[in-house]
Amino acid sequence: MEDEHELRAWLAAIGTLTSAVNAGRGLREVLDLVAATARELLGLDFCGVLVPDAAERNLVIAGWSGLSATYVARVNSDHPVRLEDDEHRGAPSSRAYRSGRPAAVSDISREPGFIWGGVAHDQDYRSMLSVPLVTASGVIGTLNSYRSAVHEFDTEETGRLQLLAEHAAIAITSARLVEDLREQHELVTRSERIHERLLRVAVRAGGMPGIAAALHDLLDTAVVLQDARGEVLAAAGPPAEPPGSGWPATAPGPELVREQDGHVVADVVLSGEVPARVWLPGHPGPLSTVDRRALEHASVVLSLELLRRRTALEVEQNLRGELLAELLGGADPRADALRDRARLLGHDLTRAHRALVGWIETTGRGSAALARRRATDEANRLASTITPRPLVAQHRDAVVALWPESATEPRAAEALRRALAAAVGVASATVAVSEPTDHEFAEAYRTARGALAVAGYGGGVVTLDGLGVAGLLLRLGDPEPLRGYAERTLGPLLRHDEQHGTALVETLRAHLANRLDRSATARALVLHPNTISQRLRRVETLTGLDLRDPAAAIEARSALTVLDVAHGLSRQDSARRS
Repeated sequence: MEDEHELRAWLAAIGTLTSAVNAGRGLREVLDLVAATARELLGLDFCGVLVPDAAERNLVIAGWSGLSATYVARVNSDHPVRLEDDEHRGAPSSRAYRSGRPAAVSDISREPGFIWGGVAHDQDYRSMLSVPLVTASGVIGTLNSYRSAVHEFDTEETGRLQLLAEHAAIAITSARLVEDLREQHELVTRSERIHERLLRVAVRAGGMPGIAAALHDLLDTAVVLQDARGEVLAAAGPPAEPPGSGWPATAPGPELVREQDGHVVADVVLSGEVPARVWLPGHPGPLSTVDRRALEHASVVLSLELLRRRTALEVEQNLRGELLAELLGGADPRADALRDRARLLGHDLTRAHRALVGWIETTGRGSAALARRRATDEANRLASTITPRPLVAQHRDAVVALWPESATEPRAAEALRRALAAAVGVASATVAVSEPTDHEFAEAYRTARGALAVAGYGGGVVTLDGLGVAGLLLRLGDPEPLRGYAERTLGPLLRHDEQHGTALVETLRAHLANRLDRSATARALVLHPNTISQRLRRVETLTGLDLRDPAAAIEARSALTVLDVAHGLSRQDSARRS
């Protein structure tokens, strides 16, 4: 009869544990129930459930029955059970956890080196038995029984505690799974609410300031949004400077949210690049899971906001490009329709303008088209700071600006050149400047483009006055007379070079540039002086010029200049017809 009563008690206890798990009760409540069940069934004075801490270096009391809260707190904070590597050493709980077998102490006062004697005395227990909580995946903790008196734990008592520990391990594992699922559900729910709030701000045109303010409310910390050039796009919370100073537009790293230089930062990814970042300057510590999700959602919403801005800017820039193309194609800027379109875009075509033509040399890394687009973006950033605003757009393979004369400073062309050169992927930039005109924009563009062709693309600013005679000739506009003059003087050299693959024109140019010094010309062309002498004799034979005669040298120099200008103008006519 007594055995039947005991069996009923055990079955009822196991049923209570199962019901608690099925009812979705919390892990802490299940752990306390395990300890209370063991204490009641086995007639223990105290009972505790110990599990590893986060670092898995110690065992801490996670559930208990009969133990005082003071004892539990003291053990967990000051004397956690250290997990030894050797299963034969350390406290009984450590031995049971490491070996997967029960470990007992019949009299703590006689246990050598038992450092928990003080807290054991405070709790008033003299003996203990620790059995492992074993699951299919391994040991997850220990179930500890404590008695106030010296006690020898026999085989039957140990077996009973092990049997209960088996059921307890299943209950604890199930409770952990339920709690994990509950936490995941709550996390997903809160994440969805955070995402909806941030997205609502963006949809309602709150923009980046609104997103920063919402993120500040969610995280209760300073928030700074910064673009890749180092400029602050928005900020919220206590004043704070972003730690970053700009970064190259490269692919994002493996982690969207991370700690960098003692701050929390999240990349904002768009088109495979990082055009912006969210900084939490001086954030005190690691982010919680929900806070990390909030930052990740903010990054996604900011990507959408940047995409919206980029799309709007691209549409606006396309409109500017179409307007510029019409003006450079010969459309009359005095037409009311063109002036109205320009005014809507912030440009005043009633003023005199100069044509600034920018040419970039790329670094060779990445797409040249992408480098030109970035250079155009930099030029437009510069233009947006100037009133009246210059009309800037990419035109064929160059960046062209119609710059209002009233807004043209002496260093405007240099400012544009620096803006182009600052773009990622640009190695150098050259800008040519036309004379001012109130309506002949196509002609101004043609002469500036011709100046680029004459001067070359070696960087710097090119002006018509700086080209001397070539600048005067560029103002003539018609390449045919210039080409005729160059043909009469240099035609035989040009045809000889073309037919025989020689470099007589190049040799003549270098000889004139080196003040008719044959040795200097040889060094410049990395040739033997005798080779230079032979080439120059051939030049004199074909052209009928005696290069020792100063007048003949001047004629040859002028013909080369005219040839360069004619070719430059011809290139522009060809480009205009294409």
